[in-house]
Amino acid sequence: MARWLPRSTDLARFCQKLNRVKTLEDDMMETSFNRCLSTIDLTLLGIGGMVGSGLYVLTGTVAKEIAGPAVIVSFIIAGFASLLAALCYAEFGARVPKTGSAYMFTYVSVGEIWAFLIGWNVLLEYMIGGAAVARAWSGYLDSIFNHKIKNFTETHVGTWQVPFLARYPDFLAAAILLVATTFISFGAKVSSWLNHVFSAISMGIILFILIMGFVLAQPKNWSTQEGGFAPYGLSGIMAGTATCFYAFVGFDVIAASSEEARNPQRAVPRAIAFSLGLATGAYILVSVVLTLMVPWHTLDPDSALADAFYRRGYAWAGFLVAAGSICAMNTVLLSNLFSLPRIVYAMAEDGLFFQVFSRVHPRTQVPVVGIVVFGLLMALLALIFDLEALVQFLSIGTLLAYTFVAASIIVLRFQQQKGDVPAPVASGQPNPEPHEGPSGGELKEYESFSDKLQLVDRDKSKEQREPGQLKAAFEPYLEFLSDFYPGEVVTVAVVTLMVSAICLCSILVFGNTHLHLPTWSYSLLLVLFSLGFLLSLLLIWAHEQQHSTQTFQIPLVPLSPALSIILNVYLMLKLSYMTWLRFAVWLLLGLLVYFGYGIWHSKENLREPQPQRVSARYVVFPGGSLEERVQAVQPSSQPATGLPDTDTDDYKR
Repeated sequence: MARWLPRSTDLARFCQKLNRVKTLEDDMMETSFNRCLSTIDLTLLGIGGMVGSGLYVLTGTVAKEIAGPAVIVSFIIAGFASLLAALCYAEFGARVPKTGSAYMFTYVSVGEIWAFLIGWNVLLEYMIGGAAVARAWSGYLDSIFNHKIKNFTETHVGTWQVPFLARYPDFLAAAILLVATTFISFGAKVSSWLNHVFSAISMGIILFILIMGFVLAQPKNWSTQEGGFAPYGLSGIMAGTATCFYAFVGFDVIAASSEEARNPQRAVPRAIAFSLGLATGAYILVSVVLTLMVPWHTLDPDSALADAFYRRGYAWAGFLVAAGSICAMNTVLLSNLFSLPRIVYAMAEDGLFFQVFSRVHPRTQVPVVGIVVFGLLMALLALIFDLEALVQFLSIGTLLAYTFVAASIIVLRFQQQKGDVPAPVASGQPNPEPHEGPSGGELKEYESFSDKLQLVDRDKSKEQREPGQLKAAFEPYLEFLSDFYPGEVVTVAVVTLMVSAICLCSILVFGNTHLHLPTWSYSLLLVLFSLGFLLSLLLIWAHEQQHSTQTFQIPLVPLSPALSIILNVYLMLKLSYMTWLRFAVWLLLGLLVYFGYGIWHSKENLREPQPQRVSARYVVFPGGSLEERVQAVQPSSQPATGLPDTDTDDYKR
């Protein structure tokens, strides 16, 4: 039986394969895409991804059923929570200006299998999201014409009663997706121009809604006679925040487009900040206008804005609202169809997905195969499937991507940068020359890695520490951590932080409802997991991080990413068990694709292994002697050819 069990070395090698990270090119600006997008182009893409039909539907739904006029506060909190995730995307998009968004960010910092699963989930998120928006677009247009399109289809084509399938085929939704696919395949500049047109119309109509709304505002609609500003209390505000959070999930299109930006180091962070700020302002102001025009408890959740104008005697304004909603949904469609093929391209280019999707058209410089194939699949979904039950599935993929990107920021910030050299002594003293002996009687240690010589002194407080090393101020208290490689302790602490966040949020969500924990155990577990989270955070903070960089960096690391992680985990656990079940099934399908194709065709797998050089350990003893003892370190995987049999050899410099 024992001979059939895998050896420990095989298991270790297999785990290394799963967690290998992507090797980036020296020139990350080199690309087969056309770098033609400016900051304005990226900003409008982000606004188009965020300000969709939710502005016209979500505000009324949350105001009436969840939070009341305090939906304004819900949007403010949700906007701040989204800002934490957006800043992580901004730093990565500037430092790694490659297409792929969350998939690419996870690949360069966490590991291959995690990156594949993130990309796999984002892929489904964009497909279902685009198909759902197309059906909403079709239904909205159909309602303007008194449902004549629906009645004609049901009469001449028929209906069916099949689980997971729509009641009737939605040819209009499929058609709009095919038209959008055609425009997207013409190139990034055409897509950007089309997005500019729809975004300009949409923002013009939003401006009209705000001006007319404030003219028609009646402050009495927030009075106690109508239920007050926060009729559902703090719990309603927080429940509304969880729903409003999903209104801001479109900014990752900017990160996915960074390989087509002219100056991604500057354009990506600015575009994310501008688009998120404008989208948050639009949602907040529209919520103010809506709840001041009519009493919140009389809103129509399906068409709140149009109904509010109609009830105030401005029925003609309803047509403008309808036009704005359709234009906003067009921008969301373009955003989904623009991002999806580029993420698939990034996965195929790395060998983790089928190679055919990595082909770029020589003239339009876009992944035309991915655009056509996934545009057709999206149209098929919109044509025959009932997407209402699957829409909630979108949020879990988005939140998982946000969580891994936030964790990746922490890992990357505490890693040594490519090509790092030993830092100079902070005290201003010149580095000791080879002929200078050690001073003072302290043991000094040198290690040779290729052509680099690093000094590790016991008086480390006088040195400039490298990223991932323990800060000098904490060394007297955490000296046992000094023996680990730079960044190793941080990686373990990040894993511990994520586990603590999952356990803490599980107790908060399920402790009283599903687990029925007694008060003492509920409180004890909350304290224990909170301590685990805070201690992991402090342990990460006790290490040096990268400071000098030419690109944008998110402030307050590791606090900002840690807050994003715990918020995203909490929102994921609030989703229904059916969503988690579908998520598990989709993950299993993804693992089949990865282990059946991706792990074998990965470019990191095909990359020639670098020859391991013999490293030498130099120990300089005090006493003024220039004699050094050199102990050869022989890797176990290489034969000991050409090395002396003795443990130590004496050399003179």
